[in-house]
Amino acid sequence: MTENDPHGQGPEAQDKPDNSAGNEYAAPNPWSAPSAHSEQQQQQQNPYATPGQPYYQPYQPGTAGYGTPQQHQPQPQRGQGGAGKLVAGVAVLALLVGGGAGAVGGYLASDGATQSASSLEAPQPARQTGNAPAGSVESVAQKVSPSVVQLQVAGRGGQANGGSGFVIDANGYVLTNNHVVENAANGGGQIQVVFQDGRKAPATVVGRDPSSDVAVVKAEGVSGLTPVELGRSDDLKVGQGVVAIGSPFELSGTVTSGIVSALHRPVRAGGEQGSQSTVMDAVQTDAAINPGNSGGPLANMDGQIIGINSAIYSPPSSGQQQGGNVGIGFAIPIDQARRTADEIIKTGQATQTFIGATVTDAQEGGASIREVTQGSPAEQAGLKGGDVVTKIDDRVVDSSDALVAAIRTKVPGDKVKLTLSSNNVIEVTLGGQPVPTN
Repeated sequence: MTENDPHGQGPEAQDKPDNSAGNEYAAPNPWSAPSAHSEQQQQQQNPYATPGQPYYQPYQPGTAGYGTPQQHQPQPQRGQGGAGKLVAGVAVLALLVGGGAGAVGGYLASDGATQSASSLEAPQPARQTGNAPAGSVESVAQKVSPSVVQLQVAGRGGQANGGSGFVIDANGYVLTNNHVVENAANGGGQIQVVFQDGRKAPATVVGRDPSSDVAVVKAEGVSGLTPVELGRSDDLKVGQGVVAIGSPFELSGTVTSGIVSALHRPVRAGGEQGSQSTVMDAVQTDAAINPGNSGGPLANMDGQIIGINSAIYSPPSSGQQQGGNVGIGFAIPIDQARRTADEIIKTGQATQTFIGATVTDAQEGGASIREVTQGSPAEQAGLKGGDVVTKIDDRVVDSSDALVAAIRTKVPGDKVKLTLSSNNVIEVTLGGQPVPTN
């Protein structure tokens, strides 16, 4: 929303400074890379956490610290990969034994029977043949998995991170999260793409957008790849089935399923030190996603990609440093990601939609306009400091992040109607500006 703070901060944002100073684009805290620690490992308290309130963690293995959401909107944290090992607390395999049951429970017998059948002696069933049923998780996995990749990132100083991505072009373009590859951007490190069949290829960052947590990388020396089929996110329904695929804790090719739990969640996920924090109009899902799923696809039951998995919600518990799935994950809507990726591939840089005003949460609810940039779309429309926006078109605005997220879904040049607390309606023609990446 403003050049000063285009990501109006939400109450539960993790990278955000004091919410009372709310900015449309707030500077994020650094996202450290979690490693796959044990359950017993303690988590560092986020300096912006509200006592008694949950916070969000991004989900790539290898991060060390997490930010905290502020009061209203969930603030996830992105996760960066690089854990590389499963330890106790991340995955525990337990053998369960029960004494004394085998002697009486191991056989099926009937009155007068002289012999017992053994399951070990029974013939194997016929081998499964044919295609997976259409609309099943199996069919989605078969369609999408060949296009999902693992990204191994060696950043500045040899720091290892990683995550997931998916092929969008036969010649090697891969879509992922900015926070997965930012440590290797601008020549600061190396990226290796690992394909489903085990092939590996070096990759470079084509372009990235910290404000939407989207990035495009190009795998070198490859061709004939299978691109995914992109769907649309503007017609999603709460309750519809979805499938997530990625590399949680570097377990590549992991498939989980669930539903769309909610839509239009203003969520902060990603960002880098010194840049604007991310506010996205997220798709919420209960499909299990964990550190390392960052950048991987969220698909509908037709195998079309409808989002990019970006963040998870992790409630505070025992001060653990790395969170896991609790059934609340967030994905970047594919409509927004598709537009950003197209701009990056064509120009090397993304364009951000804005109105040119700093905003904060209004005490009575809504987004309060603090300052209006001279010559901006907001000024041209007649917005003034002190105005409180309660709706954008037909969508209720209950926080500054909600307004920012809604504007981010639009395209520069779109006209929107802002309803103020005074019941006045102002039409604004949205502007566009290049997104800085450093």
